[in-house]
Amino acid sequence: MFNEELISAKVAARNAGKILMNYYQSSDKKIEMKGLNNPVTIADFKADEYLFNFLSNEFPEYGWLSEETVDTDERLSKKRVWIVDPLDGTKEFIEGVPHFTVSIGLVEDGEPVVGVIYNPIRKEMFSCEKGKGVYFNGEKVHVSKKNSLISSSIVVSRSELKRNEWEPFRNQLKSIMPIGSVAYKLALVSAGEHDIFATVAPKNEWDICAGDCLVTEAGGIFKTINNKKIIYNQKKTLVTDTIIATNLKLYEEISDLLF
Repeated sequence: MFNEELISAKVAARNAGKILMNYYQSSDKKIEMKGLNNPVTIADFKADEYLFNFLSNEFPEYGWLSEETVDTDERLSKKRVWIVDPLDGTKEFIEGVPHFTVSIGLVEDGEPVVGVIYNPIRKEMFSCEKGKGVYFNGEKVHVSKKNSLISSSIVVSRSELKRNEWEPFRNQLKSIMPIGSVAYKLALVSAGEHDIFATVAPKNEWDICAGDCLVTEAGGIFKTINNKKIIYNQKKTLVTDTIIATNLKLYEEISDLLF
């Protein structure tokens, strides 16, 4: 049903990834600060410009929400909306850490129906459309089947780990892995590369939309800690509740641990 959109999103992600890589090796990434500890580079803007032009040309009737595009209320009346982060993991991009991604989600009536996350350094493509499962570089994948926390790995924010927010839970988990890009963490969980994703910090829709689609289509659970699914294309794009992505058994266990 959404195969055309999925194909276009994958093409767009690869090409945006090439744009990012053109700037990755540059000594002048033209770094600006959007806010405290919130950098943006010329690569963010150039990738965003390409994605908007490409996807809007392919699907002119669809709405648009992106971290680097000035938002308008026009999207709120659209049935289908692209929700995009052209460079998720800007800090990692600046620092030379290979954990940044292009994240492209499509929602229909607030529900994710296409998810594409691409890591251009590692050439890792995670993709899905509603009802068709998740593919990682062409191979079908699923979330982890682990059923106990002590045998499970969790991926968390580098900054959350630095603030020691996960230290109280270290003995309950096999490992705690810091990775910067939210989208990349979710993609890895959807492919079973790690068992659990959790974040205690607020996240915007563009951080999580594509990853939500991937985790859900891979047989996983993507919800807030109070057992709520996230409805997308809201006027207020910030999700403030703790978010967890994993399988059903581990969702219940990690929720109990964190609640």
